[in-house]
Amino acid sequence: MNEHAHQMLDQLDPTQLAAVTHLLEVLTDPVSRSLANAPFDAEPISATEAAELDEAHAAIQRGEGITHEDMLREYGISS
Repeated sequence: MNEHAHQMLDQLDPTQLAAVTHLLEVLTDPVSRSLANAPFDAEPISATEAAELDEAHAAIQRGEGITHEDMLREYGISS
């Protein structure tokens, strides 16, 4: 089985190999595995929260959202 896996990995281009490597890291990381298997938080939202979400979505539709680049800049994070 190991030899077959190695043969297949040797056939991948660098982008595919990076994707498989990431998948293997997630599969073997106990924290990632716990998060992936955690139940969905189905806590209901309140009427106030629903109204706030509606307003946020409307603001984005009006072009009032903050770009990813602006957020990075605001928090001093370089991309």
